[in-house]
Amino acid sequence: MPNQEAEIAVLFDWDGVIVHSAPQHEASWELLADEEGRKLPPGHFLQGFGMKNTRIIPEILKWTDDKDEIMRLSNRKEELYRGFIRNEGIDLLPGVLPFLDFLHRHKVPCCVASSTDRKNILCIMEQTGITSYFEGIVSAEDVSKGKPDPEVFMKAAELLSCAPNTCVVIEDAPVGIQAGKAAGMKVLAVQTSHEKEKLKQADAVLQRLDEMIDENLHKPIQKVFENLFSGG
Repeated sequence: MPNQEAEIAVLFDWDGVIVHSAPQHEASWELLADEEGRKLPPGHFLQGFGMKNTRIIPEILKWTDDKDEIMRLSNRKEELYRGFIRNEGIDLLPGVLPFLDFLHRHKVPCCVASSTDRKNILCIMEQTGITSYFEGIVSAEDVSKGKPDPEVFMKAAELLSCAPNTCVVIEDAPVGIQAGKAAGMKVLAVQTSHEKEKLKQADAVLQRLDEMIDENLHKPIQKVFENLFSGG
């Protein structure tokens, strides 16, 4: 049943919202291609932004349609990615930690809803110390359909026992915005990975998440988001 006590819940995409790990992801694709002796088509990384590896490998890279081979390549790519994170570290995007603190003080339930592998999310949570801010994770392993299908956000709402129309999705990519809207949720986009013009389907766009904090510290959280989405 929907959580009647929670006026609002926040569902976070991961890459491009919590952390900027595009360089590590791109480098891991390049290293994988070198290992496998395969070529990467021009523009592949931006084309696949926000998509699951199981779509990227056959549809964009066009490396193979064999399901077992797709899974092998996907798993290896993510192993390489986590290696980069462990060796080089990673920082939260500017404004993320104050925003998480803000939501925590207002007792807003939060969930990660991402096409990222769970091991990647847990690796970064551990390194950055933000595990306690989230009540749950819905990751690539939990869904059968990638964005723009709304499955990941619907499952996150279910995990939090919140009705979809009480949820706010935070995204950075057009496919994620489409997924959030298809789930019947409000979408707040952050301008970290794409120009504002490409995020125009979102209900509101910010450059960084802590923009909405300072003047709203003592307002009811529901009113903060209502004002944001109404342009107030």
